[in-house]
Amino acid sequence: MPALPEPTIAAGHAFFFGLGYTALRLARRLKAAGWQVSGTVRDAGKAAALAAEEGIAVRVFDGSAPMADRSFDSVTHVIDSIPPTAEGAPPLLHHAADLRAGPSLRWVGYLSTPAVYGDRRGGWAREDEAPTPGSARGERRAAAERAWLAAFDGTAVAVQVFRIAGIYGPGLGRNPIAALKAGKARIIEKPGQVFNRIHVDDIGTVLLASMARPRHGGIYNVADDEACSPGDPIRFAASLVGVEPPAPIGIDSAELSDMARSFYAECKRLDTARLRDELGVALSYPTYREGLRAIAAGAE
Repeated sequence: MPALPEPTIAAGHAFFFGLGYTALRLARRLKAAGWQVSGTVRDAGKAAALAAEEGIAVRVFDGSAPMADRSFDSVTHVIDSIPPTAEGAPPLLHHAADLRAGPSLRWVGYLSTPAVYGDRRGGWAREDEAPTPGSARGERRAAAERAWLAAFDGTAVAVQVFRIAGIYGPGLGRNPIAALKAGKARIIEKPGQVFNRIHVDDIGTVLLASMARPRHGGIYNVADDEACSPGDPIRFAASLVGVEPPAPIGIDSAELSDMARSFYAECKRLDTARLRDELGVALSYPTYREGLRAIAAGAE
C-alpha cells in the first residue's frame, strides 16, 4: 500500500456513525496517527468483534432508537455514513440535541451520494448546482444533507457534505479483480452509460483534508478523474490477471435489484475541481487503472 498522507491537524476524537468498509479504513488511519476513535455498528456481536480486533470503542446503534450512552463530550469530529430512512438521518433523529450539546465538537462530515443530482444524461454535475434527485434514494440523501447543514447553522461546528462516487478498493467483493476471481463479475451494457469511481483510501484522504480546512456548508464531489462505462474497469482488471472478461449483458436482460436499476437509470460525470482547488487533494488513484494495478500487485 502506498504511503498515505498523515492528518495535518492535531489528533482529536473521531466518532463514526456506521463503521462500515469506508469508515473503518479511515478509522484505522486516524488511530495510527494517535486519534481516539469510536463509532457504531448495528448489532452487539459485531460490536464485540470489532472492539477486540481493532481496539476501537464501539456502541450498538441500528437507527431505530437512541443509544444508551448519549454522551459526545470528548468527540471533536463526527462522520455519518448511515443511509437515511424515509424519516431522515438516523443520527439526527435520535441524537441531534446530544451532538449539539457536545462541548468539543467542531466538524461533521456527511457521506452522501451523487444520486442527489439525478440524471444529467452524461453531462457534468457540479456542487454549486441545485440537487435534482430523480429517485427516492436521491431525495432522501438530499434531505439528509439539508438536515445536517441546518442542525449546526449558527454554531461553531462546520458541517461538510461529500457526494461519493462508486467505491472500490481491496477486499473480497470490493473490486472487479476479486469479482473475476470469484466468477461473479458482470458487464452490464447500456449505450452511453458512464460514471465515476473512487478508491476507498482516496475518500479518507479527502476527509482528512476537509478536517484541516473546515467550511460550514462545504459540498464536495468525491470521485476520480475519469467517468467511464461500467465494463471498462472489468476489462482492464481481466487484462491484469490474465483472464477473459465476461460477455456483456444488455441492460434489458440483466437481473438487477431495484437499487441497481435506479443507479443505471442515471448518467453523469462528476466535476472534482473543488477537491483540488479548495482542499488541495491529489488523488493517489486518479483513475481505476492506478487503483486496480495496486490491488493486483498486492500493494494494498
